[in-house]
Amino acid sequence: MELPSIRALSMSTKNFAASILLATAFSVQAHPDHDQKPAAAPSPAASTLQDGGLTGQGDWVYKTVLNWGHIPGQEHIGSTHGGVAVDKSGKIYVSTDGPNGIIVYQPDGTFIKSWGEPSRRFHSLAIHEENGKEFLYAAGGNRVCKLDLDGKIVFQLDNKPGSADRPWTNATAVDVTPDGTIFVADGYGTNLIYKYSQDGQFLGKFGAPGDLPGQFRTCHGLTVDARNPEKPLLIVCDRENLRLQVLDTNGHIIAIPITGLRRPCATAIRGDKLLVAELAGRAVLLDKDFKILSELGDNPVVEQRANFGVPPKDWKEGVFTAPHGCAIDYDGNLYIQDWNKWGRITKLVKTP
Repeated sequence: MELPSIRALSMSTKNFAASILLATAFSVQAHPDHDQKPAAAPSPAASTLQDGGLTGQGDWVYKTVLNWGHIPGQEHIGSTHGGVAVDKSGKIYVSTDGPNGIIVYQPDGTFIKSWGEPSRRFHSLAIHEENGKEFLYAAGGNRVCKLDLDGKIVFQLDNKPGSADRPWTNATAVDVTPDGTIFVADGYGTNLIYKYSQDGQFLGKFGAPGDLPGQFRTCHGLTVDARNPEKPLLIVCDRENLRLQVLDTNGHIIAIPITGLRRPCATAIRGDKLLVAELAGRAVLLDKDFKILSELGDNPVVEQRANFGVPPKDWKEGVFTAPHGCAIDYDGNLYIQDWNKWGRITKLVKTP
């Protein structure tokens, strides 16, 4: 069954915006003018600090943990084009395209293990707890997998191109609601989001290519916002429209709470904070109303932004090149994975 089409697509943008303002407490902004690239969202008054690996503004300045995530005996961790996730014990999971596959670290960056070849090329990671046990959901290409925390695949949702229920071709994100419903974003393919039951039964799809509300130009990242577990929402990184969209679990648009971002790739939630990894050389920390609290790692070298080939000799502590995946741990520390040929993961700790 295909989910109902979003009514906004048959309404004028003006009327749609008016109806949303009545329906939600979110502050909805109009979608950008695509004849010219919109400016970045307004930043705090203070400029980003970049000396000594410090980055951020105001009450939200962070220090880089030097050499975090090194693997003994390996010069580099392997190409990073994936995600980051944190389990309840504090262990950090980082996906890579190299021979290590998914790498598991202690919070201090000590290497624990890697899962190797079967876990290569996962584009996003999400932790979900089921009956007291945590599982890692991973999406990439034609695979969406559920793994235990030892790296064993316990469930795999394969795509079926051309079929009614699984025509997605290149999945970029997966996440799960508290009741176990699975959502898959086909950001590198159809620009639709697919909905499945916990056991993999197809429940519907929604979205479309485009720039109207409820449409996407690369629905790259998808995060379940379960801060209200009775009414979870979906936060979608609409990357090439430079915005986030908030939808309900039936695909109906709730809000476009922020626009003018720098190609948002992924989001992470912890408490009332939302972290956004932006491919064009920056990350931002947002409050519960999607207002920017702090700009992080803003790269002043335009040529390095969204550049996969920036070599390690040109990296600067506290400055990003192409943020792609992100996570927030239970202590409020931030993890940013750059899209990078050699592999780069940065841990940021809030300064007192």
